[in-house]
Amino acid sequence: MPDRITTYTHAGLTFDVLDEGPIDGDVVVLLHGFPERASCWRDVAPLLHARGYRTVAPDQRGYSPGARPPRRRDYTTRHLADDVAALVEKVGGPVHVVGHDWGAIVAWVVALQHPGLVRTLTAVSVPHPAAYLAAVVTSGQFFKSWYMVMFNLPRLPEKLAAKRGGLIDQNLAKSGMDDDDLARFRSEIVDYGALPGGLGWYRALPFLDRSLMKARVQAPTTLVWSDHDDFIGRGGVDRTPALVDGDYRLVVLEGADHWIPTHAAEPLAAAILDRIDG
Repeated sequence: MPDRITTYTHAGLTFDVLDEGPIDGDVVVLLHGFPERASCWRDVAPLLHARGYRTVAPDQRGYSPGARPPRRRDYTTRHLADDVAALVEKVGGPVHVVGHDWGAIVAWVVALQHPGLVRTLTAVSVPHPAAYLAAVVTSGQFFKSWYMVMFNLPRLPEKLAAKRGGLIDQNLAKSGMDDDDLARFRSEIVDYGALPGGLGWYRALPFLDRSLMKARVQAPTTLVWSDHDDFIGRGGVDRTPALVDGDYRLVVLEGADHWIPTHAAEPLAAAILDRIDG
């Protein structure tokens, strides 16, 4: 019988992990995005457990207190994907990988960089990275991504986030976060000291490996996208099928906002189960 994992180490860093569900079940790795932690899967995970799956959800690099390196180049997608690969090797792969927001980008890169570790891929909200980058320069995606420029400014985002009800809170509320979501952002990210590390993912974008981004995904893949997403437009979604060689499905959640794991847990779980059961 395998053991539960509460922490694991990689590259001198220690990551916290939520390991739940049937201990002998097939493993689904759940990757959170910004600005959230593993707790964002709290409504999705039990629906997977009920079908016999074990879920393993890490607080990723920059979020776990023991995994907050200081340099922005420490947060490149290669590092983030290698962190997940180390977790998969510890739990015993290959596994099903699910990621939301930035976690979806990491999930795509794990599938590209470590294809032997990924049985299936479910990307939530964010299309294939190359499709996303193409959409930034050819569609309205650039205007939806304006905040990425602001997040690369030194110290300013941290100062804005420190003000309760300020610009950061206002924009998160505009995107669909409710009062409970904002309270969790305040306690689990800002007060917990995870905000600088989370911003590090954006600040590492100048070091993006674009050659890797152009690779094609071999794993069976589902992209779950919501048509009321303030951050991700349709342009990158429509470019994604050409970058997946494995069986590909698009699930569009009509009327849902960006925060799919917390605001549309049941249809998301259904899409995940449809992919991994198949």
